[in-house]
Amino acid sequence: MEEKQPILEVKNLKQYFKISRKFTVKAVDGVSFKIMPGETYGLVGESGSGKSTTGRSIIRLYKPTDGQIIFNGQDISGKMSKQEISMLRTKMQMIFQDPMACLNPRKKVMDIVAEGLDIHHSYSSQKEREQKVYDILELVGLSKEHANRYPHQFSGGQRQRIGIARALIMNPDLIIADEAISALDVSIQAQVVNLMKKIQKDFNTSFLFIAHDLSMVKYISDHIGVLHLGHLVETGTTEEIFSNPIHPYTKSLLSAIPVPNPHVEKTRKSLTYDHDQSDVDYTVGTEHHVGGTHYVLATDEEFEKWTKQ
Repeated sequence: MEEKQPILEVKNLKQYFKISRKFTVKAVDGVSFKIMPGETYGLVGESGSGKSTTGRSIIRLYKPTDGQIIFNGQDISGKMSKQEISMLRTKMQMIFQDPMACLNPRKKVMDIVAEGLDIHHSYSSQKEREQKVYDILELVGLSKEHANRYPHQFSGGQRQRIGIARALIMNPDLIIADEAISALDVSIQAQVVNLMKKIQKDFNTSFLFIAHDLSMVKYISDHIGVLHLGHLVETGTTEEIFSNPIHPYTKSLLSAIPVPNPHVEKTRKSLTYDHDQSDVDYTVGTEHHVGGTHYVLATDEEFEKWTKQ
């Protein structure tokens, strides 16, 4: 039986931003992970940890400083040919964080959703174009009547569904959801996440799910990567990360999840992790194998200490 190849493989990705002659922000510093076909990889971490930058570098909204991005067996990290650009623009799509800011307020939903079809000439007649848009709107829980409205006429959850429809219409292999639910109410979040799960089941689409809501990440993800200060400090299956966190930063994140039980919540203790006072240097740490696909970024001494705790 031949081994399944990952749909996306990120190797030692670095994304630096030069601010001045003497100062460079290392937003992403040596991140490596892979996503298998039909799976969801959850990328979690606090604000400013480099999650969104990682997603934007992978889809080439930014030009990576260093490292390798292999998508569908093709290296897309350097200069790309026309065919590679076309493959990337159709087979990888992004759902953005703010559902209003990413929709053109002057265009009707029909034209917003069909934009990818127009660019890549993926229809033979105007009727086929309209039918494709109607089908995809129905799939995400909207009706064909919505196609002739403008973004301001929708609620936040409906706008996010339009964003999902725009990504889906190109039939992508990988969708990067960049904090796609954080601007929505909790009940709407559940609807949007369930919609993503349904899409994944029906089309075998892979997701890179970027978020800081760990309970939602646990619900949707197969694998989880914990990002801090541009470094992937721990990665593993959802089960491995939640049942056996090793890195103190992962432990602090998990301890902050509120429990929907007032008696338990009263006694819940949150762990604090201050990187500046912890003497942990991410640049000298190496990946330590814990079991299965579970890796922790640490020096030998740190790894020994953390596993004994």
